[in-house]
Amino acid sequence: LSKMYPVSSQKRSWTFANEGQLMEFRVEQNSKYIESHEEEAQGRDLNEHFLTSAEERLLLKQYEIYLFDFCRRFEPTMPKCVVGTAFHYFKRFYLNNSPMDYHPKEILATCVFVACKVEEFNVSINQFVNNIKGDRNKATDIVLSNELLLIGQLNYYLTIHNPFRPIEGFLIDIKTRSNMQNPDRLRPHIDSFIDSTYYSDACLMHTPSQIALAAVLHAASREQENLDSYVTDLLFVSAREKLPGLIDAVRKIRIMVKQYQQPDREKVKAIEKKLDKCRNQANNPDSELYKERLRRLYTDEDDMPAEDASFHIADVSSDTSAMNISQ
Repeated sequence: LSKMYPVSSQKRSWTFANEGQLMEFRVEQNSKYIESHEEEAQGRDLNEHFLTSAEERLLLKQYEIYLFDFCRRFEPTMPKCVVGTAFHYFKRFYLNNSPMDYHPKEILATCVFVACKVEEFNVSINQFVNNIKGDRNKATDIVLSNELLLIGQLNYYLTIHNPFRPIEGFLIDIKTRSNMQNPDRLRPHIDSFIDSTYYSDACLMHTPSQIALAAVLHAASREQENLDSYVTDLLFVSAREKLPGLIDAVRKIRIMVKQYQQPDREKVKAIEKKLDKCRNQANNPDSELYKERLRRLYTDEDDMPAEDASFHIADVSSDTSAMNISQ
């Protein structure tokens, strides 16, 4: 893997210098959308009608939680690499698009579906939508009609290098060369750390092996083990000059995970209400515009999805409506 990642599209096209750079992309997508839809505000204050960039961030944070829940509850059990890949797709998509243009509840399902295919986790579209509550025909339509859109927005770069292989490499190496007893007890802490990285932008800024090492070192500290000498004396014995950069990256990743705060549910609800009014109706499956576009695709009126069809992905007990795909 260490040989594949440096020449990958992930490193070349989808790894960014810092959070400031990501922020610029997001602000730009937000401004672009508002500029092209300005007349819809009908003279109202633009910030009152449209989502601000900060509101979009908060909304997407909530949908990242739904994305993880959907994957965790998925039947059959989903391999870790599918979850990691789906998160990469979701984050990449919204660097190039505003959630006002494409509602995250629809893109979320599509990211997971494409990740299943790419990671060769073989589930049919029927098996896939069985994990979604509500109108499954409609869910099928939405996922399939967004599939090409998503792949195009990812610039057809679908191969994702997740940190799981480097983690296995580190664990084998620690077993072989360090004096730690039973390194396998680090696994639960490693897994929960990797899960936490999904809610941060770590995968858009750091290499899989940096994220893997951050997870291993975090797990060691949770088990009251010290791997400092393993890192400095064994791991980088032949590449001393790379050590400061790596230690810095690991520190940054651990800070990102520590600083994460869950979005405020009430704020998110208000943002979703606002989104219903300012989203792009041409991409809203319940709008006349969208149905008209679909009608042209379907030759036969009978194939049209039912009028009041709805489905939702996240079964969030306190608020099941949040993911209802057709509200």
